[in-house]
Amino acid sequence: MPGNKDEKKFPSFKCDTMPPGVLTADTPKNWFDKIVINGFSFISFSTTVLLTLVICAAAFFRYILNGDLTGYEEWVKIFAFWLYFSAAAIGAYNRTHVSADLVHDYVPNGRLRDVLVFLKDLITVIVCLLFTWYGYEFFIFGYAGPLGTGIAIPKTSVWRISLWVGYLSVFLGLIFMTYYFTRDLLISTVALITGRHHK
Repeated sequence: MPGNKDEKKFPSFKCDTMPPGVLTADTPKNWFDKIVINGFSFISFSTTVLLTLVICAAAFFRYILNGDLTGYEEWVKIFAFWLYFSAAAIGAYNRTHVSADLVHDYVPNGRLRDVLVFLKDLITVIVCLLFTWYGYEFFIFGYAGPLGTGIAIPKTSVWRISLWVGYLSVFLGLIFMTYYFTRDLLISTVALITGRHHK
């Protein structure tokens, strides 16, 4: 929006820096993004509430009742995994991951900027694909189902929760991070080939 006070304070803050087709995590446009982002948003909200309740309950038992909520850290770890990787997928969709992206701030619109953005997106996708493979191996290693290796079926020591429940969050989060980073790569590839520069 022209004349925005934030643009005067922060020159790099512009409402039109987002590529076409992406609004915010609250407003996905197609049905696939609506299902994925709303699903991950629900998981993020739910796990945030559950983490808060479990940690408060543990503190209450320890400091008020002088007791111990045995094994609560097992639930904390699983909820934290789901919270982190569902939020990471939302961040990939919304392009809000923390990054040291100086290209948009210091490189003017032009061929050089398009090349640098393309390279940044390409490296991001390659690294994310590598970690997605590791996430898959991590999940399959501990999964006892038909696709699992059956080599290891670790469980938590107190509540006997199968650890693949937490591993699944890593794999799913990385899959959708790769998907949305690939979307960014396709956009930057088109911009590089066609010479259309985003203002």
